[in-house]
Amino acid sequence: MAKSNAARRAGPGGPAPLKGEAGGGAAPALDKLIHERLRLAIVSALAANDALTFSELKAVLKTSDGNLSVHARKLEDAGYIACRKGFDGRVPRTDYRLTAAGRRALERYLDHMEALIRMARG
Repeated sequence: MAKSNAARRAGPGGPAPLKGEAGGGAAPALDKLIHERLRLAIVSALAANDALTFSELKAVLKTSDGNLSVHARKLEDAGYIACRKGFDGRVPRTDYRLTAAGRRALERYLDHMEALIRMARG
């Protein structure tokens, strides 16, 4: 049977068990920065694409300029996404990409959610 992503990253001992699992203490806290709906959507969209423009993200997420801008800035400040501003001809263009730290944070978040789901179904 193949190991989960969490077990591969955590080494031979696997991830720390959650409360309710054998040997589990208190469950670690979710990454609240990613847990917010729109920020999770931004990180997920960027995980599936090399890069997206502001306009592409706005269209995919069906959100306003201001909402996307505020949430993208929080992710950028945390080092989860990188923003590059430039011009396409004379038109301003903002590109976003997921950083290595952002990808690791998303993987930890997804591993945590998977563990919670297994525990709830257990």
